Amino acid sequence: MKKQNLLITTVLIFSVVLLHACSNGKATENNNYNDTIPAVSAKDITIPGNFSNQTTLVFDSLQLASFIEEYPQLQTVKSNLDSFYYKRKFAFAWYDNNGLIEQAANLYNRIQNINEEGLPDSLPYNEEFANLLNNDGLDSTSHPAVNTEIMLTAQYFLYANKVWGGIDQKLVTAMDWYLPRKKASYNQLLDSLISGKNILDAAPVYRQYALLKDQLKKYREILSAGGFPQIITDNKTYKKGDSSAVIDSIRKTLFLTGDLTNNNNSNKFDDELEQAIKNFQLRIGDQQDGAAGPYVLKELKVPVEKRIQQIVVNMERSRWVPVNITGNYVVINIPEYRLHVYENDSLAWSMKVVVGAAAHKTVIFNGNIKYIVFSPYWNVPTSILRKEVLPGIKRNPNYLASHNMEWNGNSVRQKPGPKNSLGLVKFLFPNSHDIYLHDTPSKSLFGESSRAFSHGCIRLAEPQRFAEYLLRNDSSWNTQKIVEAMNSGKEKYVTLKDPVPVFIAYFTAWVDRQGKLNFRNDVYGRDSRLAEMMLEKPSL
Repeated sequence: MKKQNLLITTVLIFSVVLLHACSNGKATENNNYNDTIPAVSAKDITIPGNFSNQTTLVFDSLQLASFIEEYPQLQTVKSNLDSFYYKRKFAFAWYDNNGLIEQAANLYNRIQNINEEGLPDSLPYNEEFANLLNNDGLDSTSHPAVNTEIMLTAQYFLYANKVWGGIDQKLVTAMDWYLPRKKASYNQLLDSLISGKNILDAAPVYRQYALLKDQLKKYREILSAGGFPQIITDNKTYKKGDSSAVIDSIRKTLFLTGDLTNNNNSNKFDDELEQAIKNFQLRIGDQQDGAAGPYVLKELKVPVEKRIQQIVVNMERSRWVPVNITGNYVVINIPEYRLHVYENDSLAWSMKVVVGAAAHKTVIFNGNIKYIVFSPYWNVPTSILRKEVLPGIKRNPNYLASHNMEWNGNSVRQKPGPKNSLGLVKFLFPNSHDIYLHDTPSKSLFGESSRAFSHGCIRLAEPQRFAEYLLRNDSSWNTQKIVEAMNSGKEKYVTLKDPVPVFIAYFTAWVDRQGKLNFRNDVYGRDSRLAEMMLEKPSL
């Protein structure tokens, strides 16, 4: 396993866009050596940080080195073990005078059920860990075993690192995710452990994580029960009043997903099914017409295994969420094609956006909106100049005039006006990716369900409203002045008195404020790639 600091991630910004778990206490069924490990009550799944407070039972510090020599794959946490036990003066943490404390069984069960955290593999020395606990006996009153003690602490660190931290930063960067990941040292974690907090139940991860974890359990139960019914369609669209055997399969699927509250096993498309379709359409970002058309049918046919993968990879993204933020900010979720405005961490309003096409992916990063540019020029990018404008000039000498363009030194720009590619206003947050928000003359695109059409920048459906929001506390601006500036045909820069944070994120699954699990299409093909990365065995 690659060494990496524990990433203590608090609530992302995107977490507020959506909404604001547990082990079953059983050993995995396919590992016979787990059979003698006592199960933990379903109500008792925490790993309290207040370890044994005894000070009389201690071990020799040299035994740490011996332990690592025997278990070399745990070398990555040796410095953290040293720090932990140095602060405890090498007193046993998992034992008291009566033997192993109850938290040892809790930790073991957490690790045995690590797949409930959306992680595909177990930790190193899983079998050896089980054998140590079996041999020592969880109810043993004998003198504490040093290797069992140190293994428990090492596994604790590995578990927290894996569950909280996620995959290696280099792999995250390879996914073009440039939102910052707040890092903290293991020593900071140790301070929290020793302070007596319920660390694992108060895991510092984006709150969507726990919500998705609950949904993961639900969808795995659907898989265990046989998955979704097979839907073989005989029409392109089914609507209220239709009758077909296919409708029964649709009804059963929607009952499993929770969109339909009562399954009457009818082959007739009735009012209840129409409402269930609308519920499903809302969760997949489709127009709520209550009909099972081609897109709805395609989404209903997605296998439960694929949905599980979608949940798991978004749980992983939740581990990457950046530092805590409060106040007013803007969040754009690329697969959702929406911008969300927050005031004092509460959703104020949202609007549709157009994002970059697959060939011109919008970058995942954050910045601060500092400037509004009314009646902007559009400086034609070099690539578009070379591929479109210059060939157009060769074909038609009046190309520039017909497109309201002009030479600007050695480059070309489009003059302000209603046909300008940036529309009547743009919003700048300086960044190295040359991404910004802007109006557009192509309003019809906002009527599409999938809106990945741009060259990378983000087009806004309601740019005037956004400008009014950003300038709402500036007494020198009102709606009339904003409209005049947008239509003046004369470029004007306005510097915001208080820059507004903006976060561009990529989540294809989340739980909304009504507690409903939402899915969106993986417009940039990132989910499968991330799933493959999560399955890769990291180097040690």
